[in-house]
Amino acid sequence: MATGQEFGEQWRRGARDWASLVEPHYRPLYDAVHDRLEISKGRRLLDVGCGPGGAALLCAGRGAEVAGLDASPDSIELARERVPQGDFRVGDMERLPWPDGSFDMVTGFNSFQFAGNPATALSQARRVLTSRGRVGVPIFSPREESQQSRIMAAIGALAPSQLAGGPGPFALSAPGAAESALEAAGLQLLDRGEMSVVLTFPTVELASQAFLAGGTGARAIQHSGEERVRGAMREALAGFQTNTGDYRVENRFRFMIAGR
Repeated sequence: MATGQEFGEQWRRGARDWASLVEPHYRPLYDAVHDRLEISKGRRLLDVGCGPGGAALLCAGRGAEVAGLDASPDSIELARERVPQGDFRVGDMERLPWPDGSFDMVTGFNSFQFAGNPATALSQARRVLTSRGRVGVPIFSPREESQQSRIMAAIGALAPSQLAGGPGPFALSAPGAAESALEAAGLQLLDRGEMSVVLTFPTVELASQAFLAGGTGARAIQHSGEERVRGAMREALAGFQTNTGDYRVENRFRFMIAGR
């Protein structure tokens, strides 16, 4: 099974939960990257690994002509509902189904690290850019800088083991890894930044629902059963409960802007 197809299968049950419970927390990151790319009316933008379309929806609100690609049919179905004027397709980021020079901008919010070969995926992003086009690549900072890594570890322990060094949330997080992939794809680093994203939930049930919406949650539930996974999730989340009773998880991201 191709990498894209494999991850697409994992997201079948979580697209709507991701859209309602997780994406709103990421708006500051979306806006920061869109501002650096100067997304505005008439710009043609492709969001690679677009999920249920939250970032694309914001770009459409800025007047951009948007397209999106994701391996999950359920995510693409929801993206089409939310942005009916957009061009959303199911596919693999290592084989983008658009002609050369189709877009002014390409983004990949936490997506290129899930490619079997990130440099190949980034070279595809380069191919569909215009001569002066730019790509925005936001990724997790190193694992130890994001609190969510502790939650991922709790869920991942109940999922089938994966090969070390393979695709995953932190596959490009090591110092220099993303920069090397950009260089191998023929892209030149133009700008960079970093920021924190804070996710807050009023109850442990909503927090569990949000963090189980991702692919690792689906793999763990299929492998170990939903009751066991939800129990492990509640235990992991106990360490993130605040004095006011809600649950707060802070993640650190860095983003790079590159051009041809």
